[in-house]
Amino acid sequence: MKKNYNKSIQLRCVVCGSNTDFACNEDRSYIKCTKCNREYFGGYDELVELNKDIIDEEIEKTKGEIAKDIQDEISTMLKNAFKRNKNIKIK
Repeated sequence: MKKNYNKSIQLRCVVCGSNTDFACNEDRSYIKCTKCNREYFGGYDELVELNKDIIDEEIEKTKGEIAKDIQDEISTMLKNAFKRNKNIKIK
């Protein structure tokens, strides 16, 4: 099973959809899209809130990956536990 499920999500401008054209101040309390000049006065937190759908979608994908990995790990453990038993077969 994977031990690290870290993900990196590219935040997008809600106006133009750009994910690389951002300028911000040092503490990221103000962000501006340099492509369409949209200003996010709430900074990073506002941008995260506006990209909530993308973040939630990635969380659901990761949950699916984790569930599948856990299922595979349990299946492998059970197969190994009962490998030499003639009366119990796990497929």
